[in-house]
Amino acid sequence: MLRRLALIRPPSPRLAEGIVTHVSRSEVDLSLARRQWEDYRIALEANGWGIVEAPPVPFCPDGVFIEDQVVVYSDLAVMCRSGAPQRRSEQEGLGELLSGLGYRVARIEGPGTLDGGDVLKHDGRVWVGDAGPEGRSNAEGIAQLAALLAPLGAQVATVPLKGVLHLKSAVTALPDGRILAGPSLHDEIAHWPGWASGSRAATPPASLLRVPEDSGAHVVLLGGDVLLLAASAAQTADLLTGLGWRVVAVDISEFEKLEGCVTCLSVRLRG
Repeated sequence: MLRRLALIRPPSPRLAEGIVTHVSRSEVDLSLARRQWEDYRIALEANGWGIVEAPPVPFCPDGVFIEDQVVVYSDLAVMCRSGAPQRRSEQEGLGELLSGLGYRVARIEGPGTLDGGDVLKHDGRVWVGDAGPEGRSNAEGIAQLAALLAPLGAQVATVPLKGVLHLKSAVTALPDGRILAGPSLHDEIAHWPGWASGSRAATPPASLLRVPEDSGAHVVLLGGDVLLLAASAAQTADLLTGLGWRVVAVDISEFEKLEGCVTCLSVRLRG
């Protein structure tokens, strides 16, 4: 039986101080955020995922968004180096934890930068978002990731970003290879280089599935036909249910105020 573990980290007491880039800052209810995080954890456990809790980083406001700190591919865990210097201390204890779980550990080295939220993996393809000087991942970091993943057979491609924090703030992939995109990127994504032909499971235009809400572009694959989706994407939930998927909805409103999404809050470990 394949291992299915989810790496998560509880919210910091300083969560409300988290970085916002493309949205206006609004008040964060820490008590509600903690309850929502527990509900997220319960949803993972209820769908067969064992929980691995990362060492707490109470002085790191964005520490709960653990996806940005590591990219896992096969038996390799690549420790990231964020383009936001204040987030680099979130790495504390993660390399040792993942090594203890049997992963080989590598690191992105300066001047390279990489956030895990910029990395989308599907069927041997890896896309990495690059938003230029204002982004969290740069060309050097992407090149280092490509070199680390090449021996594992992964094909890495760069995707230009504009107006979103991370690539996976804009798109994720269904198990059948279709790419989910919210309305703010419906037109732009179709022209991203190498994107439409990136899936082996579908050909354009079937590889792109336009969803009615931006928060509906983020799904966590829980196994089989089950998808984890934010409660704010009710129309997308109806759309996906109509296509035969079983949707588990979780309210993450307090994390969405900080540009978070369902993918940001965990790293799924398989193998």
